[in-house]
Amino acid sequence: MDPNCPVNGSILLKSGSPATQDSPTKEFQIMSGRINSVDDNILIYQGSDIFTAVINQVVSRNRQRTTHMKNIKKLIEKGANIPSPESVYISDEVNADRISGQGVTIYPGCKIFGSSTLILRDVILGYEAPATVEGCQIGPEVSLKGGFFKEAVFLKKSEMGSGAHVREGTILEEEASGAHTVGLKQAILFPFVTLGSLINFCDCFMAGGTDRKNHSEVGSSYIHFNYTPSQDKATPSLIGDVPEGVMLNQPPIFLGGQGGLVGPCRLAYGTVIAAGSICRKDELRPGRLIFEGGRSGNIPFSAGGYLNIHRILENNVIYIANLNALMQWYQHIRSQFISDDFPETLLDALKEKLNMGIKERIGRLKKLCQNHGNAKWPELEETFKSLENNKGDISLRDAFSEKIQEGIRKSGKDYIGVIAGLEKSDAEIGTRWLRGIVMRDA
Repeated sequence: MDPNCPVNGSILLKSGSPATQDSPTKEFQIMSGRINSVDDNILIYQGSDIFTAVINQVVSRNRQRTTHMKNIKKLIEKGANIPSPESVYISDEVNADRISGQGVTIYPGCKIFGSSTLILRDVILGYEAPATVEGCQIGPEVSLKGGFFKEAVFLKKSEMGSGAHVREGTILEEEASGAHTVGLKQAILFPFVTLGSLINFCDCFMAGGTDRKNHSEVGSSYIHFNYTPSQDKATPSLIGDVPEGVMLNQPPIFLGGQGGLVGPCRLAYGTVIAAGSICRKDELRPGRLIFEGGRSGNIPFSAGGYLNIHRILENNVIYIANLNALMQWYQHIRSQFISDDFPETLLDALKEKLNMGIKERIGRLKKLCQNHGNAKWPELEETFKSLENNKGDISLRDAFSEKIQEGIRKSGKDYIGVIAGLEKSDAEIGTRWLRGIVMRDA
């Protein structure tokens, strides 16, 4: 505040009440300039309509604070543990009825946004660092320890460490996890897949493994390279696949730390990439060890050229076909497991995020074809549209669905338990059904 600035007048206003000179809590001074916040109690304003400006500002602040605290109070009354409620922000559009109070803990510094946000029982937010959640659907017993999470789905017992940056279209299925400082966008991790620390893993699908002790893993400091010098992102990598991966009976895949995968790439189950290696080629033979030989080179380069456009197109089409197969799995198999721990809203969120992924991949492929001058794009686009509702062999689907129902009758609606408990011959029926969708789409 400039002490030489002439003061034209001042009034005293008690917050939340008309102007008064009794027990004032805020002072407003008419001066040359604009409204400035000098501290929590003094504002400076220039203009004739001082009451309108000042009162509107105070009322707006109080209204925001009232709505914000109303949501927090409601959650505490439902049983949520919020150790420092004054440091937590829950925006006006958040529906507190979509946040469970049972076993939920929201630590200091957390922020929650979005009318579609869903938080089920025993969720922990911000244990290691503040967490921001926007438009996410979070299943039971999930732990998001710190970072930014937007328009993603987290199924039961999945977790992310502090420093996470998880964005649109990401799905973490049951018990998938990432340690600290992991970036994900348009990524799908099947049950038990584990990511180390300091990882960038956007635009890819990963499956493999059978349980917490036998799972696919990505080592620390790993990168999925998803942006090309030609400035396109038609680079999704399929690490495993949907038809076999959903059965939770495949050998794990290991991507060694301090390495990378250049998309678009496909890797078979059982693949091991040695630490420090960059993988640039598909490996469709199961159980292979890939390591880098250290060869270097220096050749002319011109942006916009593609050394193997056929492979790039094929891998993109196969990736989209796998997402279509996963959609059928969600619609016809996952849907049979609706329960308190997996409500309809969570299933809808899975399908929504998967649709986002399909549209993203088609859009990226379209841009690639246009940039490359590929005349086949109109034909490809029509093919994708016609295969959106490809249900595969209905007889195989129904036969497999009966096996799922048998499992539910024996084990209840425990998704992992039922799927992992399938007989090999029964799982093969489901794999044949889904593989038929992929082969037809591709």
